This record gives sequence, C-alpha cells and structure tokens, in this order.
Amino acid sequence: MDARPDRQVARAKERFDAGDAYGAIHLLREVVATGKAFADAHHLLGLAYAMVGQREAALEEFDRALELNPRYVDAHLNRGVILNDLGRTADAAAAFASAQGLGAVDHTGFPSPVASQLANLHAELGEAYVEAEGVAQAIVQFEAAVALRPEFLDLRYRLARLRLGEGDAAGARRDLEAILDARPGYDAARASLGMAYYLLGDRDAARTAWEACRAKSPDDPKVAAYLALLERVTS
Repeated sequence: MDARPDRQVARAKERFDAGDAYGAIHLLREVVATGKAFADAHHLLGLAYAMVGQREAALEEFDRALELNPRYVDAHLNRGVILNDLGRTADAAAAFASAQGLGAVDHTGFPSPVASQLANLHAELGEAYVEAEGVAQAIVQFEAAVALRPEFLDLRYRLARLRLGEGDAAGARRDLEAILDARPGYDAARASLGMAYYLLGDRDAARTAWEACRAKSPDDPKVAAYLALLERVTS
C-alpha cells in the first residue's frame, strides 16, 4: 500500500469516478485497516458501498466519517439518503436537518461547509509542505486548519504528530490531550501522548498511557517497543 493514506484515497476516488466501485472499496479498506483514515476516506467508502447496494455497510462508514468530523455536510446528506432507503424515515429526516443546520454561518465567520472546506485545504497544503520538507510551514497550515475546525480530530492528530517530530512535545501534549478529552478511545492519540509525556520527562504518565494502550491491543508491537524503551531507561 502507498505510504500516504491521502494518495491511496485519491487513487480510490479515481476508481470510484470511473465507475469501479469494487476497486475503490478494495483500496479504501486498506486505508481504513491502518487506523489512520480521515473522514473523507470513510465517506468515500460509504459511497462505494452504496453504489454496490451494501447499504448497511455504507451507513456504518458514514457514521464513522461523522465520528471523525461531525460537521461533514455530505456525510449527513448521504447518511440521510441511506436511512430513507432503509425505511428509517424519522432518522433520515434528522440527518437531513443536521445537514441543513450546518449550512449556517458559524463562529469562523464563514458558512459551515466553507469553513470545513478551508480547514481541509489548509491540511492539504500542509501535506504538500511536508513532502517538500517544510515541516515548520506545514505546522502553520495545520494550526490554521485546527483553528477553523478543532473538532476535526484527524487533523489535530496530524498536527500533534508533526509537533512531536519537531521536538515540540508540550504542544503535542496539548493537542493529544484535547483529542482524548473528545474521544477517549482514540488509541493512536493515546500512544502518541505517551511519547509526548516521555519526551517531557514524565515517565510515570508515559507508562500509564502505554499500559492503557497495551490493555486494549496486547499484540501492538509499537506499544511493546515503547514500554521496552521505558524499562531500559528506568532499570
């Protein structure tokens, strides 16, 4: 698989646009299996499932997209369509109402869909800077994205990882703690938070975070490596 999930999603979109829903599903399931999929990947996977008549699977993916991005207007709309097709008319009406409500101007001064689009564009530009080895500039773009949409936890996680890579453990800790306050089950964020604590010299907090990760995923080699590192430096 391509090392960058966004490239894999772009390839999947090309397949989807060409009418090859099964090809898109194959690529997107690989992305989703990594646990690093952004809301767009789940939304596109939902569309692909809907195209081949797998409505329940489509609904699950739209729900997952909305967990990552509650302001995803298209996901609300397409979820409503699927719910209506499944005969769940009251739930469909609520989904359509949610989409309509998100069209209003929000705290950013932009209509909600526009603010969401701008956040994603900042993130795309940030990835372009990363590819050009301009990580400092990438962080600025992701900071702008998170300022527009702090609830886009996938973008905030990417920002935290970039901060860690640049040695800003304190900044990463703030972002990761905010992510876990919003979604305690975000295991990748908890593992990264352990690293932030470790870099800040708080080994007890690092151990607590990594032990929590190991309790949920006992066979995760990355977590095992983190805990082994901690044992070496404390022995």
